[in-house]
Amino acid sequence: MAKAPSKLIVITGVTRGLGRAIADRFIESGWTVCGCGRSRDSLEELAATYPAPHRFDTVDVANAAEVQGWAADVIAALGPPDLLLNNAAVINANAPLWEVPDEEFSRVIDVNLKGVFHVLRGYLPAMIARKSGVIVNISSGWGRATSAEVAPYCTTKWGVEGLTQALSQELPRGMAAVALNPGIIDTDMLRSCFGNGASSYPSADEWSRRAASFLMSLSSRNNGAALTVPDGPTD
Repeated sequence: MAKAPSKLIVITGVTRGLGRAIADRFIESGWTVCGCGRSRDSLEELAATYPAPHRFDTVDVANAAEVQGWAADVIAALGPPDLLLNNAAVINANAPLWEVPDEEFSRVIDVNLKGVFHVLRGYLPAMIARKSGVIVNISSGWGRATSAEVAPYCTTKWGVEGLTQALSQELPRGMAAVALNPGIIDTDMLRSCFGNGASSYPSADEWSRRAASFLMSLSSRNNGAALTVPDGPTD
């Protein structure tokens, strides 16, 4: 009997934090992983650890042309993804909004919001032509509530929530777009806000052991949902 083809997940921001951890879990589960990031050294390490059919490319999601070329290459080689995980994000240094430098505000918008758009524009046409696939846009608790000194980040995550809701109304039957709050996880991003206090929260590796199965369970029935990775014991 022929072996069933591996499912494909595309992950942005795969070189560290949640993206890196979730890549491990999906590969362990037999999926093919294609990821992108900006750290060439980290991508080379990933490629050495997980050779073909997995692939890891240097891409800045804020650069529309880079994303379009990357998506075209992945689709030509492996087809459209079964799961598209828009995970890449940056956060501003803690500061009142009026003290955030213009270039820092722009970078947060360019990566966290425009980057999601660029990736969707690159992959969605092929997914829609196939009429299947799940898009998960990583949001945040700060996409549904706010805190002081992270207004630029909150702006983008509230935007991700709205973008995802609108997109879900445009997709054909059989597909889904979901905004996902991962919960509070001890990552470099959280440490930039909470300092050493971030260590009281689960690590990315711990998080990934419950998040992976949750992500794999998503289907067209979840279209338009604003979800949160459930708490609970890891495997």
